Amino acid sequence: MRIVAVGDLHANFPALWRILKAEGLLGPAFQPTEALRSGETRLVLLGDLVHPKTPKDYERLTGLSPFDPEDPLHLRLAAGAQIRELFRLKEFQESAPEGVIILLGNHDEAALKGDPILGNRHLLHLEFHPERGGKPLPEPLKAWMAGFPREVVLEGVHFAHVGPVPWLQTYDELFYAHSEPKTWWFMTPDYVERMGFRFGVYGHTPMREGILLKERFALIDALDLGEYLEIWPEDPLRVRVRKV
Repeated sequence: MRIVAVGDLHANFPALWRILKAEGLLGPAFQPTEALRSGETRLVLLGDLVHPKTPKDYERLTGLSPFDPEDPLHLRLAAGAQIRELFRLKEFQESAPEGVIILLGNHDEAALKGDPILGNRHLLHLEFHPERGGKPLPEPLKAWMAGFPREVVLEGVHFAHVGPVPWLQTYDELFYAHSEPKTWWFMTPDYVERMGFRFGVYGHTPMREGILLKERFALIDALDLGEYLEIWPEDPLRVRVRKV
């Protein structure tokens, strides 16, 4: 079995489709190829499907420049563009349910619940907040996303959005109040070994210089650089950074 792991999407759907095409996983009409349907290759998306990272990313998504995160028209266009691609990804995943695994990221859960409003002083993600002028996620998408697992283990290799321990997979007030979701990998990197995993693959923390590959884990939130991970989990484990 081969595993292709892609970090935080943040509405960069064109990059995802390019990766899948390059890896021979995307067929005509955005359908999965036999490699995915048969389980010969597994695709793991580490979550955060929604919310572009920066104002420039919102501009690329909507074609608006500058993008105004307070303008209801801009918000509805941003929501609509993401909703369209989420439906496309939903159909793709449901056509190969054993081959395509999508994990729940904290941005996905926030969009589902409507709380908390994520962002910073430069950019708030308001497009799925109708009370602020945005559009709500359609119910079929909400039901689909609510079923995403928070972690998966394939041949002893652990995949999660943030990290290897359960409290890093619970997006509550404590999660947002503490620095550990962004710092565990250098403060307590032995979490992976202590949890009994052969190797771990995680996102959430942007890797400005590209995927960080360590002996026991990889941090792969580097889709904006076109990077993703290829894994062969048989013994000996082989891991390779790929770029499209």
